[in-house]
Amino acid sequence: MPREAIKKLYYSIGEVSEVTDLKQYVLRYWESEFPQLSPTKNRAGNRTYREKDIELVNFIKTLLYQKKYTIEGARQKLKELQEQGMPLVVASLEEPVQAAAPPAPAPTPPPVEDVQVPVGDVDEALASGVDKEQYKRFLMNLRAELRSLMDLIDS
Repeated sequence: MPREAIKKLYYSIGEVSEVTDLKQYVLRYWESEFPQLSPTKNRAGNRTYREKDIELVNFIKTLLYQKKYTIEGARQKLKELQEQGMPLVVASLEEPVQAAAPPAPAPTPPPVEDVQVPVGDVDEALASGVDKEQYKRFLMNLRAELRSLMDLIDS
C-alpha cells in the first residue's frame, strides 16, 4: 500500500507493517528493544503510530538491515544521535561529504601595457590617436578580466 494513500493522524500496527514492509511481531519486538519507539495505545488497547513513529521505524530498519548494526549497536546509535540533537532520519546516517574545492580561477594574462583608451565608440577611440593594436590589446585584456570575474561568480 503506497504511503501517500494514507493521510491520517494515527496509523494501526497493520498499516505501519504494510508501509514499512515489516511483520507486526517485529514492530512489537522493536518496541521492547528501543525505548524511543513507544506508540501510544487507544482506549481499546491498540497501538496507534504517528508519522514520527513511522520515521523512527524506518530509521531503525535502515540501521539494522542496511547498515548492519546489531540491536545493541542500533540502540547506542539512537542514543548518541539524540544526545547530539540530530534528527532521527535516514539522511543523518550518511557520512558527511567534503565540499569540492572551488576551481582555480583562470589566470589572467598580464596586461601588455597600460593604455589609456577613451570609453565609447571604437571610431572615437581610434580618432583620438590610439593605435589600433593598442586598442585591440586593451579589449583583449578587458575580456580576460571579465571572464575571470565570471568564473569567480560561477564558482
